[in-house]
Amino acid sequence: MQFTIEARSWPRQEPFAISRSVDYTAETIVVTVSDEGGLRGRGEASGVDYHGETPSSMTAQIKSIGAHLERGLSRADLSRLLPAGGARSAVDIALWDIEAKRSGRSAFELAGVETPRPLETAFTIGIRDLDAYEATARGRSDHSLIKVKVASDQPLKAIEAVHRGAPNARLIVDPNMAWSVDQLKEVAPKLTTLGVVLLEQPIAVGDERLLDGYACPVPLCADELIQDASDLPRALGRFSVINIKLDKAGGLTSALQLQNAALRMGFRTMIGCMAGTSLAMAPGLVVGQRCAFVDLDGPLLLSEDWPDGLSYKMGMVQPPARSFWG
Repeated sequence: MQFTIEARSWPRQEPFAISRSVDYTAETIVVTVSDEGGLRGRGEASGVDYHGETPSSMTAQIKSIGAHLERGLSRADLSRLLPAGGARSAVDIALWDIEAKRSGRSAFELAGVETPRPLETAFTIGIRDLDAYEATARGRSDHSLIKVKVASDQPLKAIEAVHRGAPNARLIVDPNMAWSVDQLKEVAPKLTTLGVVLLEQPIAVGDERLLDGYACPVPLCADELIQDASDLPRALGRFSVINIKLDKAGGLTSALQLQNAALRMGFRTMIGCMAGTSLAMAPGLVVGQRCAFVDLDGPLLLSEDWPDGLSYKMGMVQPPARSFWG
């Protein structure tokens, strides 16, 4: 088997600001594997920025197992060779793609989904001034699910502005760990009248023990807290929803394992994404078939995408064409 790794830089439609950073481009790697019969599979990953992953670090990880890739390896082998993260995710997704082509069955079918359905995805509004929050939300008022990035400064006013701009939308609020537990307890009761249906990782990893005994009026979703199934006990009794991201989990294989474990423990699940194009979002749609929330809007935040990528319309995303991925 042959493989290539390509670093790609995708310009954003606007700077994307969250509580800890501002990005102007989406930096990804694209892994392509091909066999002697001419079949190829592709996978894309951005990596986990807060773990220090970069295109260079992911490329180095993949090259370190190059001999194994060239000999041919299974997805189970891959999980033993590389840790969870963007490098393993890109290779794992490429292996799913080529496996689907070899078998003549879609990746959805291989994962037990016979008839994939279109999914409602959130559209994310990054941090901006209050007037711009409202104006952006008004421009996306045809979306029934909007995700709002906020910081610790005036988060309630930001959420109110989005609610004014899109009063019929359900809102996911994501502080990216910027709040203290005290701020969470102060703000959360005020969100119930603003269409907020989910509050994603409001507090820092390590502070989750401070949620013991607290009944949040809005469902809490664990994101940065959870990488794989071994982290789920830290969320039990504190969060009700788990945000699964392929880059965090280390690929579609691990993401499905995490989802299965989370559902068995009584959590609802969400499929999220790091930055990326349709190629990074497509395998997430496999996980999304059993999710309560979907946030696979990466291409909507970019000014470029693959020409044959996913189709989005009014907040709905269609399954990928099999010629594109899976």
